[in-house]
Amino acid sequence: MLAVKRGVTIKGTRDGLSLYMDDSYSYGELLSELEEVLSAQHILEDDPLIRVTIELGNRFLTEKQQKEVRQVFEKHNKLVIDKMHSNLIEKKTALEWKEQTDIKMYHRMVRSGQVLHVEGDLFLIGDVNPGAKVMASGNIFILGSLKGIAHAGCSGNKQAVIAASYMAPSQLRIADIISRPPDSEEEGMYMECGFLDESFEKIRMERVTALSKVRPELNGFERRVMNG
Repeated sequence: MLAVKRGVTIKGTRDGLSLYMDDSYSYGELLSELEEVLSAQHILEDDPLIRVTIELGNRFLTEKQQKEVRQVFEKHNKLVIDKMHSNLIEKKTALEWKEQTDIKMYHRMVRSGQVLHVEGDLFLIGDVNPGAKVMASGNIFILGSLKGIAHAGCSGNKQAVIAASYMAPSQLRIADIISRPPDSEEEGMYMECGFLDESFEKIRMERVTALSKVRPELNGFERRVMNG
């Protein structure tokens, strides 16, 4: 089934119908044309319910506008809106995404008893002392000594990593996986990182140079830091 009416296009799919609303037209024009197009569909009473996916393109509909579109469909009992898809997102969602992907930079020492908790990636210039804790929903990068607790991906991100100039933590944690230091007295390691292995069940320790292979998406980290 293919029907074209100026700014509204309906195409049949395996799962029902896809309705495309051209974002170059005004909302009022599209709403009017939508009524005409749906009325032109010859659907019999015995036909099963038809699920419709509405593609809005680069247009965002308010709750009031979504309700008006649904009211048009309610006049045609056999057509049911399955979902509305837009290339745009709400400001609230965009701000939440920005918060999660931002790099938070601090130049300080985190002392015993202190907790530094950020959304997004943490880039700390300074030391994390024994008894101190740093947490981030994203990655943790420490230009200094890590001797306390570091918890990356604290919201459940198992792709997160922890890296430090000097790695001698009392505990590492990525998502819900915990790694503790060995019982024996061992010196820390310079320029080391931790990340979850392929099974996401164990924290693996490597030189920081390994990150370019195991987490290639981090190759743009330097650019993100420079761009703020």
